Amino acid sequence: MKRFIGFIKKEFFHIFRDRRSLFILFGMPIAQIMLFGFAITNEINNVDIAVLDHSKDATTKEIINKISASKYFSINQFIDRESDIEIIFKKGKVKAVLNFEEGFSKKLIKDNKATIQIITDATDPNTANTISNYVNAILQQYQKGLNEDITIAYQIVPQTRMVYNPELKSVYMFVPGVMTIILMLVSAMMTSISITREKELGTMEILLVSPIKPIQVIVGKVFPYIFLSIINAIVIVVLSIFIFKMPVQGNLFLLGFESVLFIITALALGILISTISATQQTAMMISLMGLMLPVILLSGFIFPISSMPIPLQVISNIIPAKWFIIIIKGIMLKGVGLQYLWKETLILVGMTIFFMGLSVKKYKIRLE
Repeated sequence: MKRFIGFIKKEFFHIFRDRRSLFILFGMPIAQIMLFGFAITNEINNVDIAVLDHSKDATTKEIINKISASKYFSINQFIDRESDIEIIFKKGKVKAVLNFEEGFSKKLIKDNKATIQIITDATDPNTANTISNYVNAILQQYQKGLNEDITIAYQIVPQTRMVYNPELKSVYMFVPGVMTIILMLVSAMMTSISITREKELGTMEILLVSPIKPIQVIVGKVFPYIFLSIINAIVIVVLSIFIFKMPVQGNLFLLGFESVLFIITALALGILISTISATQQTAMMISLMGLMLPVILLSGFIFPISSMPIPLQVISNIIPAKWFIIIIKGIMLKGVGLQYLWKETLILVGMTIFFMGLSVKKYKIRLE
């Protein structure tokens, strides 16, 4: 046991004296959570738009003032001809143009209907759709103010309530995903590189024939990364709570247990990667290409799985990150317990056993 503890201490010393490893372990998680929390967002603020006002009457000015007064839009310029619309879009100065038809106020009074054309730059479809929805919401609010004295015999009023994220903050979506990416990369990639380094330098054979048992060699290699990944998980949760004001509705102990389970799953996957990698570079490439892209694309982190083709939906079921994101969102946002998350938990346990079984078989480690 003393040899085993000494071996673990040696691994900790090796990690802490490597500045690159320390940056990956502690610098990358903080940088990513800050980047996703502040810079990457689905919300819009101060978007530059242009106005083409053919009417130039009191009603159009009132609508323009109402739009410019919101925090979402900033009137960049007024144009006089429709031919200018394509020019300003090509210059990239604005994301949308509001085109008021001629005689807007007269038509609104006479025909009870007038048209505003919302032209958006759809090179970014998500932003274009968001801009259109925001402008429509402002116009509906203005129209409601005009019709407040008018009684309608029959009226259907839809009432929308956003559960768990009423302000539609994108950080609520990004934090669970970033936490998953960081724990997967730190645990799997660093473990696979650490073990492959020993193989590449030829010291793995020396360790396996040393008085330390082979299983202790592998456990000793991965134990420091379990400890460091837990610290990363704690840092991410603390940042999300105190900086991004993200709630944790569920049990913190359950959150910790599920995080440790996912870390062990990722470590088992890292050990499996090390069995098929001859060099550190190969292990890093397999970890990045084989783990990071599936985590981002097939886990439901950014793109909804239900919108994917059926073959990709089937493949997503073998991605551990998919199940962990469901667990994290369930605990942090919905406040649910293990009675609702037992299936996802059992899947992670099964994946851990499967990955460890393949690794043990590859390294011919016999558990005594």
